[in-house]
Amino acid sequence: MPRIAYVNGAYVAHADAGVHIEDRGYQFADGVYEVCEIRHGFIVDLNRHLDRLDRSLRELRIDWPMKRAALVYVIRKVIRRNRVKNGLFYLQVTRGVARRDHVFPAEGTVPSIVVTAKRTDTAAIARKAANGIAAITVPENRWDRVDIKSVGLLPNVLARQKAKEDGAQEAIFVDADGTVKEGAATNVWIVDRNGVLRTRPAEHGILKGITRTTLMDVAVPLGLKVEERAFSVDEMLEAREVFITAATSICFPVVSVDGRPIGNGHPGSIAQNIREAFFGVAEKTLI
Repeated sequence: MPRIAYVNGAYVAHADAGVHIEDRGYQFADGVYEVCEIRHGFIVDLNRHLDRLDRSLRELRIDWPMKRAALVYVIRKVIRRNRVKNGLFYLQVTRGVARRDHVFPAEGTVPSIVVTAKRTDTAAIARKAANGIAAITVPENRWDRVDIKSVGLLPNVLARQKAKEDGAQEAIFVDADGTVKEGAATNVWIVDRNGVLRTRPAEHGILKGITRTTLMDVAVPLGLKVEERAFSVDEMLEAREVFITAATSICFPVVSVDGRPIGNGHPGSIAQNIREAFFGVAEKTLI
């Protein structure tokens, strides 16, 4: 069955979908996005994703493209039309189409919206979770407002490409002082020597991941202590466990960083327990 996309009010064949060449997302990366997991016929943490979308739009002074309830209807319809039971949906909103000019376009310019959905390879994801992944560290070189989920991701692209070329699956940004920031598309966690889960505070310098937020809820019934406290690369290398979180992967153990093994070089039990418990705690919206 051919894939279907929603583009600015119309459901169209994915292969034929497109936006105007003067869409500001295309020319200026003047837009925001969200990616949300679909599992067993449910959208995971939809409301938290839409709350973050609202924040990103407000921070960039972009209007909602439609009412929130209407957007939920569109998302569910795109998922159903693509018959996705396990996968993800992608949502992007830009400032719209206007003559190319760095300043905002005229008031009343209609935001552009694209929604797509696709299946994911659940077996491949399960293998990564079981085997763990390798990561590298890269110097922080992004703009200061990474707390906004902007489509301006070129530094992240280059970091992920370097990771691939180095035989790794994720790149971890590090400040000049040696403090860990976040992954190119993930939040980073460690389990310290006392068994405490630590992740960098999200008030500034990283994206406040939705999976990161829900994981804090997951930790409660598992009896795990969570601290939002920065840690260094050295602390990460000496940790009992390291793992990354994102909507597309939930929780992947990191078994090596820059070629150095983490712990015994194998996935740890805490990351595994979190992954197994996550879906039971997360918000679930029927498609």
